[in-house]
Amino acid sequence: MGPGNRPLDLEWLEDFLALAESGNFSRAAQARSIAQPAFSRHIRSLEEWVGVDLFDRSAHPTALTAAGKRFQPLLQEVLAGLQAARIKARAAHDLDAASLSFAATHVLSLTFFPRWLGTVESRLHTGPIQTVSDSSYACEDLMLQRRVQFVLCHGHAGAPGRLDEAQYPVQRLSEDVLVPVSAADAKGAPLHVLGAGRSPAVLAYSEASGLGRIMRAIQDSEFGKDFAASLSIVFTAHHAALLRTMALEGRGLAWLPMSLVAEDLRSGALADAGAGGWRVPVDIRLYRQQAQMAPVAEALWTLVSETR
Repeated sequence: MGPGNRPLDLEWLEDFLALAESGNFSRAAQARSIAQPAFSRHIRSLEEWVGVDLFDRSAHPTALTAAGKRFQPLLQEVLAGLQAARIKARAAHDLDAASLSFAATHVLSLTFFPRWLGTVESRLHTGPIQTVSDSSYACEDLMLQRRVQFVLCHGHAGAPGRLDEAQYPVQRLSEDVLVPVSAADAKGAPLHVLGAGRSPAVLAYSEASGLGRIMRAIQDSEFGKDFAASLSIVFTAHHAALLRTMALEGRGLAWLPMSLVAEDLRSGALADAGAGGWRVPVDIRLYRQQAQMAPVAEALWTLVSETR
């Protein structure tokens, strides 16, 4: 059976895009939740269907061949078109049943999203809503795999994420600020302090955290090139809510969103560990799918665009 009449599995196409993005078979297979041997077979089967090699396996990281580079944008257009066709067919079948699907980072799903959604619903009949709360990296994966319509997350101009690099449409909904906070002593002073001539105990964000990506990207330019070396990291997590709990327990200081710790600062449970400095302004952003979405999702995007 020649490449022209071999059966094609659409899963291979998603696998191709995952490998083209990561350049690593193991990471791409993990992102696709597929065992690596099966993932490798999918890529080889796709190449047999096309009739040429799409990846240069001798390169590190794995790179697209000339054929692969030509294939990638055309494939993205095909998948976007299929997704748009699917959405339009569903909307035509039952417009009222069209739902909104969001992926939101843990902290924003607890703080910003419920209030913002209430404002949206006061101006737009949304119908059923599906929401996934996860790390920033996982939310990006859901968007890149076209499994959600919108992603709500923090962002910073100095720390572009994968959705920025892929040029997904984005709107800035609001602003937030990362504040270095620590548990307070009996006099209300922070137990862990920045700029005191010693290495403070720091509760840090993991690689999967968007806030961690922001902190790692800007710390040298904002706080000095030797800043990272002056810290003593004692705990790491990608949930800001978990870092908040550890800070309240007196385990160290953490840069946490003001949207999460404003009440703690007012009550004195937490104190500003930077004496009003060392703060990092961040955006609260909403990303959308690049392809046309269901009418209710397009109406939400129009509303957001008009209110900015």
